[in-house]
Amino acid sequence: MTQLILTEIADGIATVTLNRPEAMNALSKALRHRLYEVMKELDADDAVRAVILTGAGTRAFTAGLDLKELGSQEGALGAANAEGADENPVKAIEQCRKPVIGAINGVAITGGFEVALACDVLVASTNARFADTHARVGIVPGWGLSQKLSRMIGISRAKELSFTGNFLDAETAERWGLVNRVVAPEELLPEARRLAADMASVDPAFLATYKALIDEGYAASFGEGLVIEHARSSAANSAVSPEEVEARRAAVQARGRTQGAGG
Repeated sequence: MTQLILTEIADGIATVTLNRPEAMNALSKALRHRLYEVMKELDADDAVRAVILTGAGTRAFTAGLDLKELGSQEGALGAANAEGADENPVKAIEQCRKPVIGAINGVAITGGFEVALACDVLVASTNARFADTHARVGIVPGWGLSQKLSRMIGISRAKELSFTGNFLDAETAERWGLVNRVVAPEELLPEARRLAADMASVDPAFLATYKALIDEGYAASFGEGLVIEHARSSAANSAVSPEEVEARRAAVQARGRTQGAGG
């Protein structure tokens, strides 16, 4: 039987692949549940410091909910509003306290677009394209797209995509700030791994705390976010000794010199 999710762990980086290429990696109920299990396992695995999420093949990251399944099973549409992480893939991804890099290898459509937006950072292949077809399918988004997209690329651009259902190519997505960078298909996973390796080199407990701070502040108003930051910063920084700061400063300077030299 074909594994719905492929997982490979090396050098502290887990690569998670949605593995239904024959169905454009559509998010069937079984695949969503397996994604929940995998992300939960990786979150609890101390050997894993960063996660890459991608799709099998070159056609699709994921085409979203499995429309064939939705049309053939009574009550299946409830998946669009599922609150449990075992059915809602966005929550399955967000439950991971480690950085999650979306390596977008092909189309990310509707629910697949929402899954991409659940990742912390997006790297796209030149094959990548994004589309919100909720309006054309007649399903109201329930995994966060209507709120996240406008905050990421601006309300007018978000409305353009959502009201037309048109595709957004990778280069435009980068220009609009949706993806961090665009690379050739053969460079997608190597580039994602380089980025993941940089993240994996940071103290994992600190990184988890920082990720939570950014995400919780992003979900609040700007003023509320500043209050959250002040409270957590005050509590955390009071426990850091001058000796620790000095040791880390030296390490940061050494790394900076390496990067300046093109390393």
